[in-house]
Amino acid sequence: MAERNDVPRRAVLTAAALVPAVMAVGTANAQTTRPAQASNGKVALVTGSSRGIGAATAKRLARDGYAVTVNCVVNRDLAAGVVREIEASGGRAVWEQADVSDPAAVRRLFDANDRAFGGVDVVVSNAGIMRLAPFRDMTDEHFDRMLAVNAKGSFNVLREASRRVREGGRIITLSSSIVQLRSPTYGPYAATKAVQEMYAGVLAKELGARKVAVNAVAPGLVNTTLFTDGKTPQQIQGFIDRTPMGRIGEPSDIADTIAALCSGDGAWVSGQTIFSNGAVV
Repeated sequence: MAERNDVPRRAVLTAAALVPAVMAVGTANAQTTRPAQASNGKVALVTGSSRGIGAATAKRLARDGYAVTVNCVVNRDLAAGVVREIEASGGRAVWEQADVSDPAAVRRLFDANDRAFGGVDVVVSNAGIMRLAPFRDMTDEHFDRMLAVNAKGSFNVLREASRRVREGGRIITLSSSIVQLRSPTYGPYAATKAVQEMYAGVLAKELGARKVAVNAVAPGLVNTTLFTDGKTPQQIQGFIDRTPMGRIGEPSDIADTIAALCSGDGAWVSGQTIFSNGAVV
């Protein structure tokens, strides 16, 4: 999920209303508010979690009994809304504003989590931005900003997570199936996502002695503003048509994958890239 995207804004619901298939999928798969399980005594921190995949992940982990720290850069109201929804369902959550491209801000984010909940067991490095253009048109400003947020920002989060996640915990970073699709205009963005897979593979080996599992999750085409902004209904339908399962994903689909890796059953999965994409690659 991205906090920002410089493609002109197009509301998800507007696009979905024009593409019935997207709306139908969203209705069928929307993550409804359910009571949280009894606290499992564990804590999760999810970056970029004011909306999209990050918000769905924060809510899902709260439902599974985690206390959750929600993070945003600019969407303070949305982050506060995620916290209210978690609390209304019986969970515990706080939110903290922090730009992951700033190492000091990342330390403050983890410090705020520790003050609220006493430590951390799961870190999901989800914050990211996307700037799309052919190589000939990609600006230095947009390229540098993607590197700062996606590559360096994730490094900042994973570095802090490697120092703080408790024994037996989980660290997950978000790659993208676009690394395999290699679609035109996605080159620099895909490169910043390929980095996540290298991070996960190396960090898994570094933290193996502490029984901390580290993985990358690579979503496919997901019904978030990061994907739908700037696309016509016809373009969205084209992506639906190329997905073997006949729909694009929902944020809850990716949250479910992350939750599975965070469960007890995911302890032996580490150093891997998990593709959650409906067989699009």
